[in-house]
Amino acid sequence: MRFWIRAWMPVFLAICVIVMESTAYFGADQTSGPLRWVWEHIFGRVSDERWQLFHHVVRKTGHFVGYGTMGLLWLRAWWLSLPRAGFLRNATLALLGTALVASSDEFHQSFLPNRTGVPSDVLLDCCGAVVLLLITYLCIRLRWPNRLSKAA
Repeated sequence: MRFWIRAWMPVFLAICVIVMESTAYFGADQTSGPLRWVWEHIFGRVSDERWQLFHHVVRKTGHFVGYGTMGLLWLRAWWLSLPRAGFLRNATLALLGTALVASSDEFHQSFLPNRTGVPSDVLLDCCGAVVLLLITYLCIRLRWPNRLSKAA
């Protein structure tokens, strides 16, 4: 039982974070003010037009990095659960898990008044996962070339 908790608890916690962020309280209309306050205290005043662009970029970067991290957590869980499956199979399962969570998140957001559920965010989320999974593959390949012999 400890093994399964150790392997899968990080995935469960990441999904919990996504669920909490997928509420009306984390819509762009709610995060703009606090994030702008932080930005302006660090970098100084910014025009409304420029802030809208920065805020959009910050939110989309959050999608990319957050779901990229989720992809790594799925990879870790599958790697621990299916150690003989090879990197490619585990990475594919990790990407599928990430896509399932991202799709569910966007579907849920489509029912909230101040949120939107758009397929392009699912694509962005999956791109984040793919990029971090590829970086992980390259790092493992360089550090331990024989470790990935099944996936090569």
